[in-house]
Parts: sequence; structure tokens; C-alpha cells
Amino acid sequence: MSRDGKPGAKTDTETETLAGAREERPGRPHRRLLGRLLAPLVGALVLVLTPVTLVPGLGGGTAEAVSVCQGRPTRTITFPTGELRLYRTRQYACAVTVAKQPGPRRAMAVSLQPRGGRPAVSSGRFDRQTGPVTVHALNRCVRATGSVAGRGTTTGWILC
Repeated sequence: MSRDGKPGAKTDTETETLAGAREERPGRPHRRLLGRLLAPLVGALVLVLTPVTLVPGLGGGTAEAVSVCQGRPTRTITFPTGELRLYRTRQYACAVTVAKQPGPRRAMAVSLQPRGGRPAVSSGRFDRQTGPVTVHALNRCVRATGSVAGRGTTTGWILC
């Protein structure tokens, strides 16, 4: 009932939508603002705190499950502490060095050089892999080098 005593009339402090639900009072805009700010923050917090193993398709797989390089795998060269993986598209070559046993951070490096060009190098202390490094190699041979914990391998001119 409204202030003037008529049934079904709306007061000035409440309004109804077509579905019959009441909207907030016009004097309290801070509640709507708070709701608009908190909803995305709560959603982001849930995404950040969700363990990776609960997300389908992530975690629990092997290192071969996801490639960090574009193209098709062309060569995998193993050495005692890891392997050097080479990928090739029509125009580019890509390389990654992967440790055989992921663990503590150790010195790792990968290098890829197109014939007649400068090498692309990624080195540092990593726990599982280093790279990817990509070079433009359209109609060129490339030379690749990879090492993990001081032991590694070097190819000659390949992927010609």
C-alpha cells in the first residue's frame, strides 16, 4: 500500500521491475558499486587460487604434451642430462633444451643459428627447460646447440 492509501501503488523509496523484483533504493548507490567491484575480484581470486591440476588439460601431463615452438617436430637429439628439440615451419626454425630430470635450478642453454646469420641464444639457470629460440630459416641450414648442467650437444648444419 502507498502513502496515499491506494493499494498496488509504489512508494518513492522502492520500485518494481517487470518481473516483480524490487530494485535497490535510489539513496544507496554504494551497494551497486561495491557489487560491481567485488564480482570480478572474487572471480579473479578463484582463478588464481585454483590448483593447476584441477583445470582440465593442464598439469599431470608429460613434457611432450605441449610444444612451446610453432611447427612440426623435426629432430630430437638426446644427451646425458637432457635433450635438444628442433621444430620447423616453412620459414622458421625453433629450438628448446629440456632437462631429463626436472629439479633444482641449474645452468641451461640453447642456441640456434641460421647459416649466414647470428645465433639466437637463451641461457640461464632453469629447472626444466630453456628456450624457445626462433630464427628465420627460409631456404637455410641451421646449427643448434643445447646444454644442461654443463653437458650438452651440438649439431652440424641441419634442416637444409
